Parts: sequence; structure tokens; C-alpha cells
Amino acid sequence: MSGEDDFFAPPAFKPEEALLTLKRNLRDLRALQNQGDSFTLRGQVLLELSVADGLLHARLAKRPAQRPEWDLKLCKNSADVRRLQDEIKRRLMLWTDESP
Repeated sequence: MSGEDDFFAPPAFKPEEALLTLKRNLRDLRALQNQGDSFTLRGQVLLELSVADGLLHARLAKRPAQRPEWDLKLCKNSADVRRLQDEIKRRLMLWTDESP
């Protein structure tokens, strides 16, 4: 019976792979510049990514500033990563003229 249950279980979350995929997808957004594990807009850091404790940690600026206030997002599965990517795109559209 447990073999049948495993069939419907989602694949195990691999934060290192999710980090690489997210970085690759964010590089497609022309307004952002990648610098290691962070992304900048016009020289201001807007996003910092890291992996710890089996989670993908993202610090996302509330708004562009020299010393921004940060929102901490923890991604523990692929759905969380997709929501984070959507939130980054939404905020980027607010801060720039870039449309999807």
C-alpha cells in the first residue's frame, strides 16, 4: 500500500537545484544584473539568495534603496519558488517600465 502512496508524492525538494533554476530564470529579466547570489537594479541590491537547512532563503527588498527593508521568503517546495519568482516579477514591474 505504501508503494501506491509514493506514486502520488511530489518529488523531493532540492534547494540547490531550485536556486540554480531561479537564478537562470531571473537572468532573463533584462533589468536585473546578477552578482553571485544577489541581483541588483541600477546598482542597488534587490534580492539575495542562499540555501540553508534544506530551504531556499530569499531576501527581497520592499523597494529599491541604498539600505532597503527586506522581506524574508523561505521556499520549502517548488510551489514556493514559483510564488517567489512571480513576486519578484511583480515588484520589478512596479519599479521599472519592463512589461512581461
